[in-house]
Amino acid sequence: MKSLLKAENLVSYIGPYTILQGVDIEVGHGEAVVILGRNGAGKTTFLRTVMGLVHTRSGVLELDGQNLAGMPTYAIQKLGIGYVPENYGTFDLLTVEENLRLAMWKEDAETMERRDYVLDLFPDLKVAYKRYSKTLSGGQRQMLSIARPLVNNNKILLIDEPSKGLAPVIIERVALALREIKKTTTVLLVEQNFALACAVGERFYIINEGKTVENGAMENLIKDKELQAKHLGI
Repeated sequence: MKSLLKAENLVSYIGPYTILQGVDIEVGHGEAVVILGRNGAGKTTFLRTVMGLVHTRSGVLELDGQNLAGMPTYAIQKLGIGYVPENYGTFDLLTVEENLRLAMWKEDAETMERRDYVLDLFPDLKVAYKRYSKTLSGGQRQMLSIARPLVNNNKILLIDEPSKGLAPVIIERVALALREIKKTTTVLLVEQNFALACAVGERFYIINEGKTVENGAMENLIKDKELQAKHLGI
């Protein structure tokens, strides 16, 4: 499968601190890949490095063969990377409609079709279309956070901890939505909830202390209780 997003021996830093110390991750077109690891392992930092929010020191970081290192975040996003940050990515004092419109690159017929698609995907947002984001429940805000990049024709969607702080019944709804999204969009998911990771991911990477330590097919990880215990504490 042709590589879409590729990181090789990636090293990145925040101030004087080197956070990623040799990450290798490759995502092919049409894949759903999950990044796993304990808290503080570097998973969120990897997504932020891809988006140019954390500085790259060395290594390879490419989208469709184009070097991302050193590019500003707005330019990376325009290449077709949608980003759903940890702890929601919405504007509290804007309505659902305004949040979606602000995320749009343009308001043409194709974009409006994608908007209708995300409102069908998340019926709660259709009901709350004119409500301010700050009045939504945590689950609804997470849905809006995922919906915002979906209104554009992105090549890949980076999603950071979508289950964080959500009730189990809401996590199930998010999982169903992500399984639908991955039918048409390449997905790279960072997730602590192992059940959600298993429901969405086809392949996995495990990061530990800023390095990639394991990778493979998700079905193999599900069977490997020793590996789960060693790196995930399951």
